[in-house]
Amino acid sequence: MKERRLNYRFHNPNSAVATADYILKVFVEASQEKARLAIQQAADGPDDARKKDSEGHPA
Repeated sequence: MKERRLNYRFHNPNSAVATADYILKVFVEASQEKARLAIQQAADGPDDARKKDSEGHPA
């Protein structure tokens, strides 16, 4: 017997702009914690970078 391939269709009553805005909000909310941790790590920086900064060399 031949396998049937499933075909899904979604109805989106929103405009393309509204859909893009909604997806953007979801992505921002989902990556908020990851971005916060990255900013915190960049602010803390490695110990060597602080030592070089205090000596007047660029980080």
